[in-house]
Amino acid sequence: MALPLASLGRPLVGFVCLVLAHHVVTVTACPEADFGQLMNELCLTKFELEMEEIAKELWCDWDQTFRSYREVTNCTYLIAEKLDCYWPNHQVNDFFLAIHRHYFRACPATGRVLKDPPSNILCPFIIAPILVTLLGTALVVYKSQRNEGIV
Repeated sequence: MALPLASLGRPLVGFVCLVLAHHVVTVTACPEADFGQLMNELCLTKFELEMEEIAKELWCDWDQTFRSYREVTNCTYLIAEKLDCYWPNHQVNDFFLAIHRHYFRACPATGRVLKDPPSNILCPFIIAPILVTLLGTALVVYKSQRNEGIV
């Protein structure tokens, strides 16, 4: 007995859609090799030149580096836009991780070197809780030693 045409139509349409979708995706996909190469040639090269102009001791100073960092970020975005790639993507992430490993690995998370506050600010914050604890303990001992009758 022959199968009805209606039962063959649904899998056939699904297969055709799958084949067409594959061709559309491969045509509109991001050219990752070109994207990585352009980021390295255009963005990284310029960033490296700008960072060489800044003394190595100032690489952690955000005021000195934010302009260069903003420009390299915009550069990667514009390349992604021209090549019709998503931004950010895994290549951009790897690109910036490499930049951070090379230029900013010794920098603290806040962008400036952390140091203790001056003693005239720090001491009251240490002494005040100690005095309050001692005063509270003395008050409890004093109240527990007083013999008051039950009213």
